[in-house]
Amino acid sequence: MIKVLLVDDHELVRTGIEALLNLQEDISVVGVSNCGETALEMLAEITPDVVLMDVNMPGIGGVEACRRVLQKYPDIKVIALSVLKDGPIPQQLLKLGALGFISKGSPVDEMVTAIRTVHNGKRYLCSEVANNLAFQGLPGANDSPFEKLSQRESEVTNLILQGKSIKEMSDMLVLSDKTINTYRYRLYEKLKVKNDVELTRLAVKFKHIDSGLI
Repeated sequence: MIKVLLVDDHELVRTGIEALLNLQEDISVVGVSNCGETALEMLAEITPDVVLMDVNMPGIGGVEACRRVLQKYPDIKVIALSVLKDGPIPQQLLKLGALGFISKGSPVDEMVTAIRTVHNGKRYLCSEVANNLAFQGLPGANDSPFEKLSQRESEVTNLILQGKSIKEMSDMLVLSDKTINTYRYRLYEKLKVKNDVELTRLAVKFKHIDSGLI
């Protein structure tokens, strides 16, 4: 039996996916969480084989949650779930160690296949993500400036885009306010933006975030 921890901030999505996965004879949803922070707390008590992780969530978000899960529990397989199929996020998550990335528009059968595939230690990408990754770096590709950011700069960027304050960011990332401001200044320089409004516009333009989330 493949034990799955489902992490998504939308109750309707969680309920639907949980019901569909539990219909499978070889898959059991052993835990459900609405954010990365709670998921990390649950992992101290349950031992899933696979974590199905939503990318765009409040709080530390799916990317940082993925990093922390794999850092502390390297044997757990992570599949990222997102409405975003291009931009830097898929590649970023794969570099962190996620074995799978599927779109929220994927059919149920594909999600089930992804879970079974990564449980066997193999990588699974939905076709749109696989195609976009294949063309990254080729002449004419729409390279995202967000790819220039370091891991920590990306984390701060994602929290800024969620509207978090300096204090909230420092608490979530366990960094001082001064350090957060340093990262903020660096990412502004790299992205050539002057404020959070320009940052948000750039993020939407390069599909770093879904425009429907802001």
